[in-house]
Amino acid sequence: MNAPIRPMRSDDAAGGIIKLAILAVGGQGGGVLTNWIEALARANGHEAQATSVAGVAQRTGATVYYVEMAPAGEKETVFSLMPAAGDVDIMITAELMEAGRAIMRGFVTPDRTTLITSTHRALAVSEKMVPGDGIASSEEVLAAAEIAARRVIHADFDALAIASGSVISATLFGALAGSGALPFRREAFEDAIRAGGKGVEPSLRAFAVGLDAARSGTDATPPETLDAPYRVSGPEKLLAEWAHLQDRLGVSPAPARDIADAGLRKVVDFQDIAYGREYLDRLDVIAAQDSGDGNLTREAAKYIANAMAYDDLIRVADAKTRAGRTARIAQDMRLTGGQLMQVTEFMHPRAEEIVSILPARMGARWQQNPSRMKLIDRLFNRGRRIRSDGIIGFSMLYLLGGMKGWRRRTLRHAQEMAHIDAWLARVQSAPEPVAIELLRNQRLIKGYSDTHARGQSKFARVMEGARLVEHREDAADWIRRLREAALQDEEGKALDGALQTVKSFA
Repeated sequence: MNAPIRPMRSDDAAGGIIKLAILAVGGQGGGVLTNWIEALARANGHEAQATSVAGVAQRTGATVYYVEMAPAGEKETVFSLMPAAGDVDIMITAELMEAGRAIMRGFVTPDRTTLITSTHRALAVSEKMVPGDGIASSEEVLAAAEIAARRVIHADFDALAIASGSVISATLFGALAGSGALPFRREAFEDAIRAGGKGVEPSLRAFAVGLDAARSGTDATPPETLDAPYRVSGPEKLLAEWAHLQDRLGVSPAPARDIADAGLRKVVDFQDIAYGREYLDRLDVIAAQDSGDGNLTREAAKYIANAMAYDDLIRVADAKTRAGRTARIAQDMRLTGGQLMQVTEFMHPRAEEIVSILPARMGARWQQNPSRMKLIDRLFNRGRRIRSDGIIGFSMLYLLGGMKGWRRRTLRHAQEMAHIDAWLARVQSAPEPVAIELLRNQRLIKGYSDTHARGQSKFARVMEGARLVEHREDAADWIRRLREAALQDEEGKALDGALQTVKSFA
């Protein structure tokens, strides 16, 4: 349970040696935390030894930090270099799935281990690669931790650290102090931070927050901050047109109104007011089919907006040159006065992306010419590093991002509009339960470049499979199954199997 227990005496551990392991990845301050713990032990009459074994790479293997300490005596203590399964007194993990890995490796045992873990997630590559929701269950890890450990202390120590202006190593150090698992006073922990000499005040603030979270026995997280209501500014003519679009939203079904408002803002930001008008025109056509509960309109509001605000070179360049992005990166990097920041963009455009911003007819001809595509690919398809903090790199991206007026003439825009028209035509001809599932199929298409191409292929295959079952009473359920199969893996193997099943009875 996440509840306080008595502080550990140094003779509680076997042989008087306290064995502490830390699992952390790059940037989480595992090395700093280890140094603090080692300094804490040495300053309070203990011998200590700290070792570490680096992971393969970030998110493919955490670094294992290991500290052993024992009261100083006449004889020098012989310490181990690495933790052993079933022989760890304190396990600290800087991310929830690392706690799960520690349990799987046998480092956490119910007879002796105090497990201190942050509940936030830093998604693994294997989770990000899944086209759908590949995020592992946090609840299952916490449930396993309650069984596997003598005691569990968990909170979102990363969010608590950020709210305190520090990093997670400081809040975890505070949680260690609050756990009572080490035989040292709070002041001794604070002295170890001061002895480090770097970022002392923010670290002490975060330390105090982490200590309170551990002692309170609750999964403490900082309060969520709500986004401020958005404000629209611009010429009076455009503001009047925007107000008219807002009035049109007022007649939408209540369950769909918030989503439709967000969708309208998204497409207007992507292009212009006229594009927002097109969005509402498309939405009105689908809303006319709504049975009255607003479910169909709500799904249409979401997925039509996502389809219309597609990722092209213009949008990517626009996103990379917005003032808010620079400020956000500076905040994430925790820049202080006088520090300079360099931002390098890694670009790898394919021939298809280059041709997609050509005039529609010209781009279509070039796309059908293998020799021209090969030439363009040879010229552009290579890794490029563009310094967006420099005047040349920023100007290039800014000019490209400002080509919204040209977008409607491009091959990519023509292709996307043809896709939307064909997709919505299918939706309009289907009964409501099937129409909702056909709308949701749009979530298969996302991103750009290879990711977008794979998504389009899966979308086409799922829509073709939907034709085979549209006559059935359970058509909506089968379309949902096909979509979920398409989201299971990048290669589409699960979708192949699902389509074979459909073809066997259709």
